Order: sequence, then C-alpha cells, then structure tokens
Amino acid sequence: MSEMENKGKTAIKKPWRNRIIEHVRVKATDLLAHELNPRRHGAFQKQALQAIGREVGLARSLLGYRDPDGKIRLIDGHLRKEVLGQGEVWVEVLDVSETEARKLLLSMDPLAELAETEFKTLETLRSLVETDEDDLATLWSMIDKAHKDIEKMEKEVEQKSPVLEEQWLVVVQCSDDAMQSKILAEMSSRGIPAKALMA
Repeated sequence: MSEMENKGKTAIKKPWRNRIIEHVRVKATDLLAHELNPRRHGAFQKQALQAIGREVGLARSLLGYRDPDGKIRLIDGHLRKEVLGQGEVWVEVLDVSETEARKLLLSMDPLAELAETEFKTLETLRSLVETDEDDLATLWSMIDKAHKDIEKMEKEVEQKSPVLEEQWLVVVQCSDDAMQSKILAEMSSRGIPAKALMA
C-alpha cells in the first residue's frame, strides 16, 4: 500500500465535522464574490449555464460563509450569482473561518476535476438525453469529441507499441571470465546466438 493510500485511510478514521449551519434563500445580488476566486467564466460557459437553467432550472445550492459584517461571501457559485442577478438562490452557509474558506476555494474545483470518466456509461447516458437548447447540444458534443479523441489516441499508442516476439532463453551461470568466453565460443561454433551478460 502506498504512502498516499495509508494517509487516506488514516484520514477517513477521523470523524468529519458538519460545517453547514444554514440553508437560506437570498437575492443573488446580495451575495459577495470572493476576491480570491481563481476561476474565470467565459461567454460559452455562461450561455451553457443559462441553457441548462432554462431546460431544468436551479438544481444546486450555492456555497458561502458569513463575513464579520454578516454578509454571505461565496466559495462556490460565482457564475450563478452573475447570471441570476436579481433572482433568488438557495445558499448553504458554512461555519468556517476565512482561512478554511480559502482552503475550500482552492480545493473544491480541482477535486472535482480529478474524477475520471467511465466512457461506456457516458455513451449510454448521452444516448438517453436530448435537448432543444443549442448551447447544451454543443456542450455535449464537446464531451463526445473529447471521448473520441481519447479513444483515437489510445488506438494510436497501441498500434505504435512494438509487438514483442516470444523468446526462449537459457542463462548459464559462469564461475569466471574464462568460463564465460569458453561457453560463448562453443555456442558460436554450433551456430547458436549467444551474448555475454554481467550481473
């Protein structure tokens, strides 16, 4: 077992504290963006979020904590705040310090990105889902393209990998250099390919 696996096993034994203390409904404009949020959201991401909002609706709470003035500062949900404006959102409020909030801000998105995709399940899911929203269709086609690109790369690697032929070898342990030279000469005289190795 690796050192990382050991650390993970040890960490799980420690009980996790529930830091969620409130679930409140507020106007998106009343929330404060975190000044250290490193994520930047482009035009297409905003359009895709608006598309899933129209197709399904608001499906996740935003995440924040109260600053010393009692205002809710966001950890997760900055784009939804921007898109919804005067609309109301649900926010899970945490009882965390500024230091802990920064740790979550630094960890949440990268942790999600570490998840691997099971492509057969993705294909099944993709075949079951349809949309009239062009931006969602584009988003999903991007997922399909990424899947196909990965499959293509894997096939290319397989094709480039040399196929090793089966070989049957005999290793003869020699007592010294003279014995090794004698055996090599004997093999050569019989037309048997052999080479000297030193271990």
